[in-house]
Amino acid sequence: MDLAALEIFRTVVEAGGITRAAERLHRVQSNVTTRIRQLEQSLGVDLFVRDGRRMVLTPAGKTLYEYACRILKLSDEARHAVQPARPHGRLRIASMESTAASRLPNVLAAYHRAWPDVELELVTLPTRQALDALRRFDVDCAFVAEPVGDPDLLTRPGFEEELVIIASAGHPPITGPADLGHTTLLAFETGCNYRSRFEQWYGQGGQAPRRVIQLGSYHAIVTCAAAGIGVAIMPRSVLALYRNLPQISIHPLGEAGRVTTVLAWYPSMGSAALLALADMLGEGALPADAAQIPAAA
Repeated sequence: MDLAALEIFRTVVEAGGITRAAERLHRVQSNVTTRIRQLEQSLGVDLFVRDGRRMVLTPAGKTLYEYACRILKLSDEARHAVQPARPHGRLRIASMESTAASRLPNVLAAYHRAWPDVELELVTLPTRQALDALRRFDVDCAFVAEPVGDPDLLTRPGFEEELVIIASAGHPPITGPADLGHTTLLAFETGCNYRSRFEQWYGQGGQAPRRVIQLGSYHAIVTCAAAGIGVAIMPRSVLALYRNLPQISIHPLGEAGRVTTVLAWYPSMGSAALLALADMLGEGALPADAAQIPAAA
């Protein structure tokens, strides 16, 4: 039983099966299956009950899963404890898509120039899923919107964002929830901090969206808003990335649209590479530097 086998076992449990675990681990399914069988043989117990495509943990499997999580966490802590002060190795970063698109390219380019020995890995996730990845130690740190809601996390302010509502070009001015009626919301999946903020703001008027259309990219959200399918909330900095912005109207939210993006991590994951990234963000949140886009008349 080695650390690699435990990592594969933990991933199969958390992914819910061999196929998704293989995708996460970037391995072929047959390799994952073989490693699980070898682990069972070395321990002399069945770790899963196989019911068709479903894999259910046995009592022995549940016990091993608890130990595997503890052992792998201790392994990460030991690795970071013995690393030299100079940043090196792998740094796994989760980020909201908006931050990855509009804020991180320049930051990560500067980081790579300063610390070329660090191998950067970036995955985009909604805030809730990014925090879940942190808890599973799938990533070392995450750029998420406040509040993080976990007192065990360390945070460093990163970027100040202004959230705005976008709608079709001919949409009347939006100054409050009542101006929307029972509209359609264009948004990312549940777990997106910005979506939650919009739903809370919208709910202040005692209303709820008529329906929610979940989309996988800001480009799809912007084009659907331009077509009049619904309204959406997004950072103004993302809109500033467009050279030819589709015909939409932009409606500021005022103070309700102010949000800070922070870098979050657990103390045990505080490697030299991670702390160098935190230091690069500075002691205070970086000001928004997006081009000014006029609000709707």
